[in-house]
Amino acid sequence: MKFALVLCLAVIADEILGDPRNFPHPVKLIGKSITFWHKIFFRDNSSFARGLAVVVITLITASFFSGTLLYISGCNIFVEIYLLYSALAWRDLKDETAPVFFCLINNDLKGARKYLSFVVGRDTDNLNVTEITRAVIETIAENSVDGVISVIFFAALGHAFNPEYGACISVWLFKAASTLDSMLGYGSYGSYGKAAAKLDDVLNFMPARIGGVMIILSGALTGGKLREGLRVFMNDRLKHKSPNSAHGESAFAGVLGVRLGGGAFYGGEFVSRPFLNEGANEPVIADIVRTWRVLDAACGLAVMSAVVISVII
Repeated sequence: MKFALVLCLAVIADEILGDPRNFPHPVKLIGKSITFWHKIFFRDNSSFARGLAVVVITLITASFFSGTLLYISGCNIFVEIYLLYSALAWRDLKDETAPVFFCLINNDLKGARKYLSFVVGRDTDNLNVTEITRAVIETIAENSVDGVISVIFFAALGHAFNPEYGACISVWLFKAASTLDSMLGYGSYGSYGKAAAKLDDVLNFMPARIGGVMIILSGALTGGKLREGLRVFMNDRLKHKSPNSAHGESAFAGVLGVRLGGGAFYGGEFVSRPFLNEGANEPVIADIVRTWRVLDAACGLAVMSAVVISVII
């Protein structure tokens, strides 16, 4: 029952506190570790072995960091809560997109573009209201998996293997892999970033599919379209190049009844992407609030599922 208590308190802490800007965060430490080892190992884009070395060392560092904290504290409940709380991005997803929403409802297009540029990779200078709204929903939809559902999934998985240390270590191994993908990935690093990208794909494979179903159920619970969510999810979940990223987006597109996806400019270059739920209406500003509600319900459903499974096991 300790795991259930720790997980619930971690989620509550995330919703209340979010991510304080000036507070030391483990992800920042992992990022600095990746930067350090990257400077040592990187030589050229074709070196898969060197990229793999950075991945392995970073995973060892993350497991050592979390494991040491747990061991020194004697698995103190507050340390466990902190390690799980700091891995979640539930509140952060809403905090990062809220300024864009408030600018939109106040007809401040310039402000909306500015705040959106902080959370997306696409060019925002020339986006209209519909394009900004779509970008916000897509950001929440994609990150709802790796920032919320995957974290809860690996907490439950780790607990099942090792009730004492497993949850926190498993979560921070996942967060390290996610950070590696964000910083190195494929991008401009070619084969050097392939190990980081593939590891992230493998780890998010099951959570993305479980998460898609949870998002559909959560959408139905918050007034969305269950059948449409299932239809769009089954039809469009594999449309992105990434094997996982379209699962959350297609589920949100279906339950919200809006069209997502399509191309966008990145660094001045247009990148084409297929539409999800093509033929549906374009999203409107109010759909951002609906997206937050679905995200809240999906987080709650994921926590409930993890708690039930931990009790049964």
